[in-house]
Amino acid sequence: MTTPTTPTVPPAASSLPPAPSPAAIAALAARHALDPGFPDDVLAEAEAWLAAPGLDDPALRDLEPLPFVTIDNPDSRDLDQALHIAPAPDGGYVIHYALADAAYYVRPGARLWDEALRRGASYYLPGFTVPMLPRALSEGLVSLNEAQPRRALVVVLTLSPDGACVGAELLRARIRSRAKLTYGGVQAFYDAGDAGALAGQPFTETLQLLRTVGLLRIAEAERRDVVVYHRGDRYMTERYNEQISLMCNAEGGRLLARHPAAHVQPIFRVHPSPPEPRLVRFAAMTRAIAQRAGAHADAWRWRRRSGHGQPGESLSDYLRRLPVDGDDDEARRLAMALHRQALVLNQASSLSAEPGPHFGVGAEPYARLSSPMREIIGVYTHKEAVELLEGVSPSADAIARDEVLREAVIEAGERARRLQSTLTKEAAKLGLDALFGADLALPAAERPRRVGTVVGLRRDRIYVQLDAPDHELKVYAGDLEAAFGAALTPTRHEDALTDPDGAPVLRLGDALGLRVDRYDVGANRWRFELAR
Repeated sequence: MTTPTTPTVPPAASSLPPAPSPAAIAALAARHALDPGFPDDVLAEAEAWLAAPGLDDPALRDLEPLPFVTIDNPDSRDLDQALHIAPAPDGGYVIHYALADAAYYVRPGARLWDEALRRGASYYLPGFTVPMLPRALSEGLVSLNEAQPRRALVVVLTLSPDGACVGAELLRARIRSRAKLTYGGVQAFYDAGDAGALAGQPFTETLQLLRTVGLLRIAEAERRDVVVYHRGDRYMTERYNEQISLMCNAEGGRLLARHPAAHVQPIFRVHPSPPEPRLVRFAAMTRAIAQRAGAHADAWRWRRRSGHGQPGESLSDYLRRLPVDGDDDEARRLAMALHRQALVLNQASSLSAEPGPHFGVGAEPYARLSSPMREIIGVYTHKEAVELLEGVSPSADAIARDEVLREAVIEAGERARRLQSTLTKEAAKLGLDALFGADLALPAAERPRRVGTVVGLRRDRIYVQLDAPDHELKVYAGDLEAAFGAALTPTRHEDALTDPDGAPVLRLGDALGLRVDRYDVGANRWRFELAR
């Protein structure tokens, strides 16, 4: 196990896409019929829960003495998760991972449930949130807010000294978070040598063990060949916390799959591994890149392993050794491009009534327990977990209704995921429209040259990841033809574009300067000239 010598930090504000105006974001939400408000009868149900929150439920385990903490982004208000970590007598660790008990308040047949099912999820846009549940719940009664008693579904994970999970159980409890912490604040605590305002607190040991367990779990994921793609700069704290969340979902999925019962109808997320032909093409691409690298060929070629224990390296090993954070700018850009090419090998994940492998996290099965206020999938999965925990078998009619309900939840969850993806893309375009619109307003000679990395090559377009703002653009064949004076053709392995004589003129990983030329209204896209 190795400890990173430098923290991973989020990108500077200047590297992020510009934020669209509040009016533009509100109009975007309206175009997709997203309303942050709620019908009166839904609000009335929420108010009734505020008057009778169920915190005195005798079935709840009293875990208020444990110093839980939440760790989120600074602007997070819907706090789904809190954690407490303690050493175990055998040298291992015991994690109490508390998840907001939204399923207690949002029940099938109620208006809160109907509205949550209709929305499918909370939706996030720059400076604007459309919550799945009324804010009185999602930011109030259900949220694991600092210093407030809260209901929680707690996943108790027992780890061996090397970080392997050797036990998991569920319980419903009452907890009280001691502090609302941020990834940046906890990272600063680590960088200061466990000193500062977070030292000497009831939760300090949890923070120290989060780092220890996080590193153990990262190492364990590497041993299982879990592929980690370059996703830009992140705090290490966020990666540690992510490992706990992934383990919670994996172990929760195992509990739901391991104890089949007629009255429990769980939902799993399934993610198949990349298809064999895509892996073959990617390996061939790396060989083509290695051939042009000369003396450094071995650095870029993926010597693909045919099976576990066989010679060669896994995709995880290959990507991990690429110099995405190196000082050599040319090598760093090529490494980023190869990470992007590896990412697009993936197939989409999906929700399923049947358990199956999740390639992206290296787990089988995998369930979504960790977002109970933000996804209808989370509310439903908690409901099923509680039914498993309580062991109360409902009637045959109730079981049949739940089978129908499960299909409706799966449909709502998939629809919500597609919509969030659309919203993210459209919001990014609004920001880039503002950025490039300002560029276009300048005289041509004064428009800024924006540098990026060629991360994908096709016959009709190339993909360029800008250095700043951090966004991927498409540059189309017409613009490339104007720049090079001829039509360009991708090589067999799509690692370069060649001129009519077959000479490579643009390669995967090349740095490329772009300058705004005009906005193509008919095609609804920006056109660029190459500024080499």
